[in-house]
Amino acid sequence: MAIDDPVQGTRNPGAAPSEPKAAPTTWSALRPLFLRLHFYAGLLIAPLLLIAAASGLLYALSFQAEKIVYSHELEVPVGDRSVPLSAQVAAAKKAHPEGKVTAVWPSAVDGATTRVLMTTPEVEEGKSLAVFVNPYTAEVRGELTSFGSSGALPLRTWLDEFHRDLRLGDLGRNYSELAASWLWVVALGGLLLWIGRRRTAKRTLLIPERGPKSRRRTLSWHGSVGLWAVTGLVLLSATGLTWSRYAGENIGKVQDQLGGATPTVSATLGDAPAGGGEHAGHGGGGTGTAQGGMEHDGQRMPGMDVGIDAALDTARAAGIGEKTGRISIVLPGEGRGYVVKETDTHFPVHLDSVALDPVNGGIIDELRFDDYPVLAKLTRFGIDAHTGVFLGLVNQLALAALALALILLIVWGYRMWWLRRPTKERGLAVGRPVPRGAWRKVPVYWLLPLGALTALVGWFVPMLGISLLVFLAVDLTLGAVARLRAGRETAAS
Repeated sequence: MAIDDPVQGTRNPGAAPSEPKAAPTTWSALRPLFLRLHFYAGLLIAPLLLIAAASGLLYALSFQAEKIVYSHELEVPVGDRSVPLSAQVAAAKKAHPEGKVTAVWPSAVDGATTRVLMTTPEVEEGKSLAVFVNPYTAEVRGELTSFGSSGALPLRTWLDEFHRDLRLGDLGRNYSELAASWLWVVALGGLLLWIGRRRTAKRTLLIPERGPKSRRRTLSWHGSVGLWAVTGLVLLSATGLTWSRYAGENIGKVQDQLGGATPTVSATLGDAPAGGGEHAGHGGGGTGTAQGGMEHDGQRMPGMDVGIDAALDTARAAGIGEKTGRISIVLPGEGRGYVVKETDTHFPVHLDSVALDPVNGGIIDELRFDDYPVLAKLTRFGIDAHTGVFLGLVNQLALAALALALILLIVWGYRMWWLRRPTKERGLAVGRPVPRGAWRKVPVYWLLPLGALTALVGWFVPMLGISLLVFLAVDLTLGAVARLRAGRETAAS
């Protein structure tokens, strides 16, 4: 994303009078404004973006690091046959009798452990104790704290929290929202500035220039790498804002109004007949009673449960986990049945789910990913891509490349600013800022729509709007101080 300064012309007193200047183009009027915004946004927001990029890079690499660090808990020798899932859950409960089992992730591939998730007094709210069980012997391999639907373990959880809020809670979330709010502005502004250089050869825009070290070559690398990375950076910004505190709330409201809210399978039992009405009979367990009769006079008997093995069989018969085996089983709660859902986010994704009556094992509701609204699907793809789980290793490498590119863009931007410093006057001086008054050069027919659009975006993305007002207030104050100082020096002379 190019940070550049206007090219200043020079006068030759001995030259012949020049032809009248042509009328300024729209770009020549808008460029100083974009340049000043890009310069100050890059200068002031770049430290936050640098933290987000560095922590994001480590987070992207943590997926593979987890496989190495926690290999004992995640992997076991492949056996001849698996023991029933209920026996695996029983082994986990025996190892941690103080815990309450909430969900189970059966082993999805040969040599992988089963993960039994529990709530315990020692584990903080929002996280679970994951007990890893050998599916072939029911041996407990260990336990770790797990977080989120992706099952992040302690290493990835720590990096995720640092990336999201610097581990400072709600106060720290302001940093990541501020960075995400400005990232797309800096990226798109830099794109316009770089393309606006009107190079005659496209190669010079896409490929950095070679030659001796100089500000021109740094600018070339800054612009070319930014051009390659701009789409990914804008997508990272947009998806990051979807679960931010303030902008995320506005995005959620718009999504709901457009009918794009993510649907969920209904596991509420209520007063529905056992078996669940219209979906009864799906998967071979929807009629009659199961396990030798779990009802009395048509009423559910407290404590009766077909068991997790029967629930798993019914879900698999309904096609859940048929292709990948990656599923999660949420155990029944107060007035709720089993929920068995696919968790495969690799493309094409498999996220179908069913809810089962715990008394007779019948399907009471089902939800197919094909039935998601288009906007809900796109939101899911975007969030999964941002968190590195959409395409597995390919996704994670792409995130790492984007994070590294952003780090380099920031370093090159600061380097160009440093190279602009007036070294002859002051050796420790910083680079010259872009001159003030750029907005005065913008025609009114452009200035008014841009002002209205900026106000609208600032309201929708509050951290962007508030910080922009702060920038303007500081800039106006500095300008007033500079004029006052210049007036005093003139009066003194």
